[in-house]
Amino acid sequence: MIGPGTGVRVYLACGVTDMRKGIAGLSALAQDGLRQDPASGAVFAFRGRSGDRLKLLYWDGQGFCLYYKVLERGSFPWPSARDGATRLTSAQLAMLWEGMDWRRPTWGAPPARVG
Repeated sequence: MIGPGTGVRVYLACGVTDMRKGIAGLSALAQDGLRQDPASGAVFAFRGRSGDRLKLLYWDGQGFCLYYKVLERGSFPWPSARDGATRLTSAQLAMLWEGMDWRRPTWGAPPARVG
């Protein structure tokens, strides 16, 4: 994914978001619902009702970028609406974007040493 690098602040809007919203609507949600400046350089993540759609809003310094992903199977793991907003690390954002459960990642065995 072309986008923000590591170390970026990530805010996940818990609950359901109307996926018909574009940049202006999602910016308003970031400002009013999450109490954050949408042009701060943070990434704001929103999920639709069915759980298979994800939108990321990001200000890159020149304008807003809107990333949209629809999963063919499954759904994005998401906290309930009562949680309000959740902060993620950039690593958790990468897992979320891939459809992995960022709350309970499965760690494999360490790589075998060769030689």
